[in-house]
Amino acid sequence: MTNSVGIHALVWVGDWSGDAPKRAMAGARDCGYDRIEIPLLGSWQIDTGRTRALLDECQLAMTANQFLTEATDISSADPAAVAAGEQLLHRAVETVAALGGDYICGTLYSRLGRYDRQPTERGRRSSAEVLRGVADRAADAGIRIGLELCNRYETNLLNTAEQALEMLELIDRPNAVVHLDTFHMNLEETDMVTPVLACGERLGYVHIGESHRGYLGTGTVDFDGFFGALARIGYTGPITFESFSSAVLAPELTGALCIWRDRWQDSADLARHARQFIAQQLTR
Repeated sequence: MTNSVGIHALVWVGDWSGDAPKRAMAGARDCGYDRIEIPLLGSWQIDTGRTRALLDECQLAMTANQFLTEATDISSADPAAVAAGEQLLHRAVETVAALGGDYICGTLYSRLGRYDRQPTERGRRSSAEVLRGVADRAADAGIRIGLELCNRYETNLLNTAEQALEMLELIDRPNAVVHLDTFHMNLEETDMVTPVLACGERLGYVHIGESHRGYLGTGTVDFDGFFGALARIGYTGPITFESFSSAVLAPELTGALCIWRDRWQDSADLARHARQFIAQQLTR
């Protein structure tokens, strides 16, 4: 398989000011990655011109990660929140287009955070309607949108591949794809193979993360089964390593993702290990 292999910017930096963008991108390049995933956090205030120049300099492809809050939840019963979320997602498309990126992924369909109630059919259809328009705008810029499945403690709408495939039927746009994340799959799916095979060609983006968010291969995720399933469907899309530690903090995500411990201290060592681990899985 020939895949673009990426790494999340939060492995390297907790903000996007000063020399942080250059440190993150140079670190990714030097550890053998060809893609970086940049979260579109409100506090980061991304300078698209400078960031794109650095992407070109380091020869990196780019993915954006966007998430919604209670005030921008497009599955909400509050029309103001839906409108605000729609505006945010369209701005994300504009940002990624300006950066020359090709993917937007994340919890694009509902807020990132624990719900205290069941999702509603009205909310699901509201989400699909907004995402249909976002997908159309993204398609014009050559961008795909990936619906990242998250565990039950981080969203109530899409927790499994089956639910995501049903949502894609509602959205009905070819550039809307499933985004599988091994960390979340390890919590929600019955195994690491069946969801991949079920998605088939609708699988467009992958996050590789260990069960404890630390070094790959030291937790409970069945990576052999997962990568074997990717090979069976001939998956050629991006594979991005994602890991979080309190050693590198972004305040907007720390609480939502419950990053309370140091899973690692040395970003470069973690990144090199992950790149080698992924390479071994792809060539075995």
